[in-house]
Amino acid sequence: MKPLREIRNVDRPREKIARLGVENLSNIELIAAIIGRGIPGRDVNAISADIEKVLENRRGCPLYEDFLAIGGVGTTKASQLVAAFELSRRYSGGSHFKIEKPSDVLPLVDYLKLKKQEYFICITLNGAGELIEQRVVTVGLLNHSPVHPREVFADAITDRAASVLFVHNHPSGSPEPSVQDIDITKRLCEAAEILGISVLDHIITAKRGYVSFKERGLI
Repeated sequence: MKPLREIRNVDRPREKIARLGVENLSNIELIAAIIGRGIPGRDVNAISADIEKVLENRRGCPLYEDFLAIGGVGTTKASQLVAAFELSRRYSGGSHFKIEKPSDVLPLVDYLKLKKQEYFICITLNGAGELIEQRVVTVGLLNHSPVHPREVFADAITDRAASVLFVHNHPSGSPEPSVQDIDITKRLCEAAEILGISVLDHIITAKRGYVSFKERGLI
């Protein structure tokens, strides 16, 4: 695609929306219409192409940090993009992204492998196993993220989630669960049973792979 400065005004994304309708634009053109412009040395179309790759890799469930990692996307553009996707999710009645096995989850949390601190994520799902929301519950130290059932299930209750799935990272690089990981998972499962919410899995992700508690028989 040509740099935006070489495209006739009538063929630029925002002008095309007004002239032809939003449904007649390519994905890259739609992204360019949202972010508006590029930066010196990076045209808006080049940035939009990188953003499209993120959307494909995240299966339409991008994160703020994903966009910030793209050259030419600062906090303003990243905020515009995640806000647009969140509005779309809310008004379309959910993402309809179904989670059935660990490999379905890993693309959504791939960014955790690069984190220097331990993040604990709670993913809520509806009765059909479709993603409702993915939230960071806690951010801890290098090898410890304190987790309390109250914080974990507060939003799950608000979401009216039928089930949840937990994910946390090991900055050390090894995905092997610690005794503490096993203990907190047991506590969370006990709390979930009282609340009538199913725990589908707890996944630990790290640079050297992942461990699924369900596959290990720990849930």
